[in-house]
Amino acid sequence: MDLNLILYLTGYLISAIPFGFILAKVFAGVDVRQEGSGNIGATNVLRVLKEKAPKIAKKITIATFVLDATKGVIVMLVARYLGADDNILWTLAVLAVMGHCFSPFLLFEGGKGVATGFGVLLVMLPLPSIVAIVIWYISAKVLKISSLSSLIGLVGLLISSYIIHPDIAVIHTHAPIWIISFIIFYKHTPNILRLFKREEKSVA
Repeated sequence: MDLNLILYLTGYLISAIPFGFILAKVFAGVDVRQEGSGNIGATNVLRVLKEKAPKIAKKITIATFVLDATKGVIVMLVARYLGADDNILWTLAVLAVMGHCFSPFLLFEGGKGVATGFGVLLVMLPLPSIVAIVIWYISAKVLKISSLSSLIGLVGLLISSYIIHPDIAVIHTHAPIWIISFIIFYKHTPNILRLFKREEKSVA
């Protein structure tokens, strides 16, 4: 099999591992898909475990975020070590987010892609990603609404990517960034609807 195809398949499958679901199930006996928002990401893990298993809630949440952020990065770094160019790396970045959001291990359901998207974009666009982190952090502190803060940070990344990298090296297009952003926004559709209805819950 072609090395690139192996990398693409491996990147997708590793990124599809639902760490939030696994950790909550193993250490707290809770299926986060049946609780809270039903999402497997760090925010819902925290919200659910604060009620079900408060002593380990923060630890499991941190582990979920770290693992979700790094699972796609690992394959990308291995691919870079093997000499893959940015065309391949950008494809892996998109596949990593798709794997997390549409996991074959969960019948093609999954998380919302924020942590995984942040991880792969940090590899490809470090400075815009740092800008996004700062914007997300300030928004989270002020608004205390995880979904809205994440989307604001993502918009910040999009804008700063054009300012800092008006021409993306090798691929000469911002298309992969837009694809990743579209997936994340799409997965946040229920949150966006709740925001308009003023029903979105804050994270204490």
